[in-house]
Amino acid sequence: MATATPAPVKGRPRSSGTRRHRSAGPLFVAPFMVLFLLLFLAPLCYAAYLSLFQTRLIGGTAFVGLDNYMQAFGDSQFLAGVGRVALFFVVQVPVMLLLALLFALALDSGLLRLARVIRLGIFVPYAVPSVVAALMWGYLYGPDFGPFAQLSRNLDLPAPNFLSQGWMVGSLANIVTWEFVGYNMIILYAALRTIPQELYEAAAMDGAGAWRIAWSVKLPALRPALLLTLLFSVIGSFQLFNEPNLLMKIAPDVISSSYTANLYAYSLAFTGQQVNYAATVSFLLGLVIVIASYGVLLTANRRRTP
Repeated sequence: MATATPAPVKGRPRSSGTRRHRSAGPLFVAPFMVLFLLLFLAPLCYAAYLSLFQTRLIGGTAFVGLDNYMQAFGDSQFLAGVGRVALFFVVQVPVMLLLALLFALALDSGLLRLARVIRLGIFVPYAVPSVVAALMWGYLYGPDFGPFAQLSRNLDLPAPNFLSQGWMVGSLANIVTWEFVGYNMIILYAALRTIPQELYEAAAMDGAGAWRIAWSVKLPALRPALLLTLLFSVIGSFQLFNEPNLLMKIAPDVISSSYTANLYAYSLAFTGQQVNYAATVSFLLGLVIVIASYGVLLTANRRRTP
């Protein structure tokens, strides 16, 4: 004979275990919030404070309001640096994401032998620090001692000057692509592994081949991952610093201290001792990144909307 379950009594006090579980949530979040406040918000607020002042030879530090921002809007070096990284983004990011997508699709197809070795080989450049990568490629690009130049001379061909004005953006794009193709490939490959097997089986039953499955099943499922990699690429491109900073030592006539906006802010702060104006340039660069990222998200959402 079944027994009825007694209804819960209203007003019964909650058990101590339930209260402990609910109080544990903020404790887990607390370390992140403390680090977020100390390492992100506090420096951001301090930089905003610095950008409102100027240090002058006569009069010392004075509050100038938005004068630094008005100066930056007319600063040809800053505007040229932003335009240069925008060109870098247009040239480099499509090539990098296309290669990452092709590698991810090839690995997911299951047709490659030694797929784990190939996946590791593509990812390994990301584990190389960007400083080491820039030094290595700087040696390869060298017009006097680099292997490309030596090979060209042995073949009685003109040595390509990868560090010239016309080649520099492409040379930097090649270094960054070599570094980050594997990183983006892993993101896309992980997204491919989450696609339900039933979708592949249904498409195969409808007569779809490998190319049709890749186009109609895999690529639509990869849109969120592709958007994520594109956003990361926007942020990384406009923050370009290590590669031009190191190549500047071997190509000073091509790469100046204002070649990119991030390098310009660094030079202002640590070489020119213009900390207040450097904070202003950094803030405006962050604003450019926010606008570009929002533009990418807005474009992606409009394409999704029927």
